[in-house]
Amino acid sequence: MPPRPSKTISTTRRWLCGALAFLALGMTAVLPLHAQVPRPLRVAWASIERANPASPYLEAFRSGMRELGYTEGKDLVIDPWWGEGTEARLAQQIDAMVRSQPDVIVAQGGLALHPLMVAQVKIPIVFGVSADPIEAKIAESFARPGGNATGMTFFALELVGKRMQIMKEALPTMKRVALLADPQHPGQHKELAAAQAAADNLGLQVSYFPVHSEAELESALADIAHARFDAILAFSDGFTQSFAGRIAEFSLQQRIPAVDGWSPFARQGNLMIYGPVLEECYRRLAVYVDKIRKGARPGDLPIELPTKVELVINLKTASRIGVTIPQALLLRADELIK
Repeated sequence: MPPRPSKTISTTRRWLCGALAFLALGMTAVLPLHAQVPRPLRVAWASIERANPASPYLEAFRSGMRELGYTEGKDLVIDPWWGEGTEARLAQQIDAMVRSQPDVIVAQGGLALHPLMVAQVKIPIVFGVSADPIEAKIAESFARPGGNATGMTFFALELVGKRMQIMKEALPTMKRVALLADPQHPGQHKELAAAQAAADNLGLQVSYFPVHSEAELESALADIAHARFDAILAFSDGFTQSFAGRIAEFSLQQRIPAVDGWSPFARQGNLMIYGPVLEECYRRLAVYVDKIRKGARPGDLPIELPTKVELVINLKTASRIGVTIPQALLLRADELIK
């Protein structure tokens, strides 16, 4: 009679079968976990700038995302879309941008936001703009924008008077100021009223030069030179920034100082600026993107105003146009361009 299998062998077989069954069940439990790993957050960065991966505003946004714990290439993808200097070129790319299926679009400036609004893009949009968002019909209110767009506006009327006051400190003999502004910029009439009120308080005379094209700008500059104004205050918007270099050239030729609210204006050769730190604003946009990623609706997120401002003085320009900046003002400056 053949020997009967031992109890040890039988027990071992049962144990192996059980172990294999457990492993099989474990694998079926593990695989779905891998399949459920969320895809990276995809952000489309829309700008009318020429392609510039080192853009300080894009880098500020990237920094904000890093501070929130995101890592590009791991759980974050940022796709820049550049307008190469024109709104029209950016508008041509909107269909392709939408087909790339971003979770959020970040619009750098009103000139980038406008074609997205015209195209009625439904994807959540986070913006940084200089316009009054209510007058621009971007939002229903600051507290509850409604729709699919929210973000920050640099439209801070309280800075207009302070800017003019600093101009008076820098230029004590200043009496007559030329105001350069784009009349089509939403909220521009409010800035004009704020500038007029500040001028009245400081005993200054202001004249308004509306400019919306290069030809209108050249005509205004000719009139300013002919009338020998003491200074130029350019309202901060995409138009005046795009011609900052031309205004600086005029300022040096005519020895008429020019002031604005954004730092690139001073860095391109104009006397000084006082206004929001734009890099901080674009860093702050990362918070909006993160909230939307976590389920918030753009229309429920309040539009914010800048909380950090800067004074930038171009000492090289001051020297070339014969302006001596008071020491007290130099000590308050956040940046001195030498």
